[in-house]
Amino acid sequence: MIRRTLVMGFVTAAGLLHGVAAAQGTKLWSVSRYEEMERGTAENVAIRSDGRLEAGPAAGLLTAVGKNYAWSLSSDGAGNGYAGLGGTVSGSAVVMKISPEGKSTQIFAGKELAVQAVRALPDGSVLVATSPDGKVYRVLASGEGTPVVVFDPAATEEKPKYLWDLAVGRGGEVYVAAGAPAVVYRVPLGGGKAEALFKTADQHIRCLMMAGDGTLWAGSDGAGVIYRFATGVAGAKPFAAYSAPKREITALAMDAAGNVYASGVGAKGRTTLPPFSVTGNVAVTITFSQPGSSSAAAANTLVPEGSEIYRIAADGAPQKLLTLKDDVVYALAERNGSLFAATGNRGRVYRVDTAVAGRFTDVAHLEGAQGMAFAAVKNGLLVATSNSGKVFRIGDGVSPTATYTSEVFDAQGFAQWGRAEVRAGAAAGYDLYVRSGNVESPLTGWSEWTRVGVDGSYTVPAGRFVQWKAEMRSGGAVDSVALNYLQKNVAPVVDDVVVQPGARVAPSTAAATPPTVQVAFASAASNGVGVVTDNGMNPLTAQKDKTAVTVRWMAHDDNGDDLMFAVWYRGVGEANWRLLKDKITERYYSFDSALLPDGSYELKVVASDAPVHTDAETLAGERVSDEFVVDTAPPVPGALTAVLVAGSPAKIHATLEARDATSPIAHAEYSVDAEPWQYVEPVGQVSDSLAERYDFTVPVETAGEHVLAVRVYDRYENVIAVKALVR
Repeated sequence: MIRRTLVMGFVTAAGLLHGVAAAQGTKLWSVSRYEEMERGTAENVAIRSDGRLEAGPAAGLLTAVGKNYAWSLSSDGAGNGYAGLGGTVSGSAVVMKISPEGKSTQIFAGKELAVQAVRALPDGSVLVATSPDGKVYRVLASGEGTPVVVFDPAATEEKPKYLWDLAVGRGGEVYVAAGAPAVVYRVPLGGGKAEALFKTADQHIRCLMMAGDGTLWAGSDGAGVIYRFATGVAGAKPFAAYSAPKREITALAMDAAGNVYASGVGAKGRTTLPPFSVTGNVAVTITFSQPGSSSAAAANTLVPEGSEIYRIAADGAPQKLLTLKDDVVYALAERNGSLFAATGNRGRVYRVDTAVAGRFTDVAHLEGAQGMAFAAVKNGLLVATSNSGKVFRIGDGVSPTATYTSEVFDAQGFAQWGRAEVRAGAAAGYDLYVRSGNVESPLTGWSEWTRVGVDGSYTVPAGRFVQWKAEMRSGGAVDSVALNYLQKNVAPVVDDVVVQPGARVAPSTAAATPPTVQVAFASAASNGVGVVTDNGMNPLTAQKDKTAVTVRWMAHDDNGDDLMFAVWYRGVGEANWRLLKDKITERYYSFDSALLPDGSYELKVVASDAPVHTDAETLAGERVSDEFVVDTAPPVPGALTAVLVAGSPAKIHATLEARDATSPIAHAEYSVDAEPWQYVEPVGQVSDSLAERYDFTVPVETAGEHVLAVRVYDRYENVIAVKALVR
C-alpha cells in the first residue's frame, strides 16, 4: 500500500515577525507520539499506539444506572441490556434492564452488596449471581414474579464466599465460578444438586467462557492459570492451558478461529491465606482476600503493576499480545474480528491489534473511571462503567462526526504563531483549526477557531497559549501536527549574585586537595548557607585562597536563549563602573584580589542574549552584588615594648599597638621562647576597631633572657608578626 504524506511547510523567523525582536529563532511545538496525543480530548476519534489519529466508532452514553458500581453486563436478542449493579451497603445488589433507547427498569433487588455476574437466557429469563455470601437467581426479564434460587453455595460442601461469573452450556446447564475457596460448579438449570466440577489451589475462579464446542474456559486469581474443561466428556479433568505471568485472570474472550484471549493483572507472590492447622478450643478469625482488580475498581485506585493481554492459539501456543502499564483490563470482547478491552482506572476502551503484538488503538474515553463489562448488541457493544455507574454504547461503524482537540500549549511567553506542519494520510481526510489566547483556559478570552489552509497558513492573534483541533472524516488519518512559533524576545534576568573573597575556583583538580570553600546562595539555604541546583548551579567548590575573589550568579532567560556575561566593579561611593571581565560563558568568575586596591567594592553582573541575536536585537539584564571588602595588606604594628619584672615567678610586661587601613583587627596571639601561641585580648577586650592596643603580662620560669613574639591578624586573616628580646 502506498501511503500519501502531506507536509504543510516551514517558515522562517523573518517571515513571522516584522519589527519585533525574536528569541533564538523559530521554535516548533510538535505532537506525534501516543503519550502526547492522549493528553488531548478525543470525541469519536481513535488514537493508535503509534500516535495516529483516525475517525473512530461513535461512542455515547446510553443511560446512568443510578449506582456507583456496575459490575456486570449482558444483553438479549432484542437489544436490551442487563446491568448488574452494587454498592457499599447491604441491599445494593440490583439488576437494571436497559432498552435500546436507554430507558432503565429494575428487574431484581437482593440483600447482598453486588451483582457480580448476569446472563440473559434465550427463554426470556436472566441469571443473576450476587456476592459476597450470595446466590444464583433466575428472574424474568420483565421483572415479574419472585426470583428463583438456582444455586446456593451455603448448601455445598465448600461453601464459597464469592460468586464471580456465570456461563451457560449447550444443554442449558449453568456453570458458576466461585472464590474463597476456588471452585467451578455445574448446576442443572431446571433444578437439582450442584456438582463441584473442579477445584483449584487458587483463591478464586474469576471468569468463565463457554466455547461453541462445549469447552469451558476458566481464569483463576492466585496463580493466574487459564484452565480448559471438556464439559461433554465424562470424567474429564481440568487442563491448565497457560500459567500467566500475572496472578489474576480478569477476563476471557474467543474469536471465530478458536483463539482465546485473556487479561491478567497483579504481580505474583506468596498466597495471602497460608494453610494452618488448629487444635483445641481456639478462636480463629479468617479474612478473605478479594481479587486485586475488584479492590481497585471499588477503591478507584490503580493496580501498580498494570495489566497484560495474552492469546492462546487454537493449537494451544500462548503469546503475550500487549502490556498496559497504566491500565487495568476488566473485560474483553471479540467483535467483528477485533478484540476490545475495557479498562480502568481512566475509563479507556482499547482495540487490540491481534496481528501485531504491542499495537493497540484507544477508541473511547468513557465518563466513568472503570470500564467493567461488555455486552454485544446489534451494531455495536454496550460497556458498563463504575465510578460512576453508567452504560455506554460503542458503534461498529465509523462516526460521521469525529473531533480531536489538543492540549493547551504554553509557549512560556508572548509569541507569534506561524505555519502548521502536518503529516497525514490524505489531505481530504481532515480539517485542521487553530486558536490562541493569553490565559491558560480557552473557555473565555481566546480567539475563534481559524481553519488552516492547505499550505499550512492561518492567522491567529499573537499570544502565550495555543491549541489545535482536527475534525476527522472516514478514511482520514493524522500522524503528527506541529506549529511554528516565535517568542518575543525578553531581557535575561540575573537572579542572584554572591561574592566570596578568599576563594578561587581551581582550573583543574589538584593532586592534594586543599581546604575548600562552599560558595552558595543564601536564598536556597536551610540555615544560612544553602545548595542551589537549578540552571546547573550546583554548589560551587572553590579553593581557599586569600589572594583571590570569586563571584558567582544565577541567571535565566524566559526565551531559553544562550547567555554570556560581563563582570564590572566600582568602589563604594564611586559613580562609574569599570569592566573587570566580559564574554564569560560560565556562571562564575575568579580573579586576583591584587587587581583591586584594598577597600569596599560592589560587583555588577550583566547577562546578555547576544550569542543568539544581532546587535540591534540583543537585550541585557543586570544585578549588583552586596558590598564586599578587598583586604590584602596586613595590619601595621607599632613598637613592641617588653620589660622583665622581677618576682616569684618573674613576669614579662608587654605593650603593643596595631592598626589596619581597611578592616578591623580580628585577634592577636603571643609566644614566649617558641612555646605554643596563646590568645591575648586587647585593652577593652572586644576586638572591633581598625586600631587596637594590647597590654598584657606573661609569667616566666626564670629571670634570664627571653624572646617574646606577637602576631596580629585583621578580619581577612592578613597577619603581621613582631618580636622583642627581654633580659
